[in-house]
Amino acid sequence: MIPRLRLALQKKGRLAQDSISLLERCGLQFYVKGNALLTHVQNFPIDLLFVRDDDIPTLVFDGLCDGGIIGSNVLLEAELEAALRFPQKKYQSILPLDNCHCRLMIAVPEGMSYAGPASLEGKRIATSYPLLLADYLTKQHVSAQTLFLHGSVEVAPRMGMADAICDLVSSGQTLEENKLVAVETILESQAILIRGVHSISEQQQELLDMLARRIQAVQHALKRKYIAFHAPKNALESICQELPGVESPTILPLPGDPDKVVVHVVSAEGVFWNTLETIQSLGASSILILPIEKILE
Repeated sequence: MIPRLRLALQKKGRLAQDSISLLERCGLQFYVKGNALLTHVQNFPIDLLFVRDDDIPTLVFDGLCDGGIIGSNVLLEAELEAALRFPQKKYQSILPLDNCHCRLMIAVPEGMSYAGPASLEGKRIATSYPLLLADYLTKQHVSAQTLFLHGSVEVAPRMGMADAICDLVSSGQTLEENKLVAVETILESQAILIRGVHSISEQQQELLDMLARRIQAVQHALKRKYIAFHAPKNALESICQELPGVESPTILPLPGDPDKVVVHVVSAEGVFWNTLETIQSLGASSILILPIEKILE
């Protein structure tokens, strides 16, 4: 019997949704039942364990799960804690996933006079990431008090609990609603695929390698578009120069019109309206832009 690979995923939130979508794009077939903690993948010997985000590093570090998808903000906080208490607990990074981007930032109330990290000297800073904050303050030679909160960090200054906060920022809307201004970036965070350092079987390693390859194929596809259009032969070179990141085009004759060809090309960058209007002005017609689901290179 092939040993099953166990992966830990966040059970709620944007990272949970993105992780499920990513694995489905990679060809894994499974059904998540409500608040179920464990889901079996139907077409591979893989089990998905849905847990709190801050439990994922522990499960991977301790070898209870073979790998997981976690935000690097949570992972690095857990890594700092492990270094202090359990230095033998480690992990391996497999692949950054280029999604769920956010920043761990220090924010201060509007109107506060801020002239760099030194302005935080002697202040009280509320955060859910005390070790990452402490590491940053140490590197900046700043002595400040940390108030640890599990959530609702942004309300701490308004309630008189803290002078500043250190929290995750995506759009910045929450900061604006609470009259806070982001002043320092501690960490640029994204989702990452990790594995434990414990030994696994050859079959499990092959599954992890397969999953990494498929994730990379999905990532490459998301950044590319498939473009097809008709073009005059005498304008073909000019048109292709206007397309961003164009790879070697496929040129086919256009039946019934010897002066035109059909062009099929993959663009490695986004294709914007002004680009389409430019190539149309150069003679391109019947322009078709299609998303690419997967690319194996």
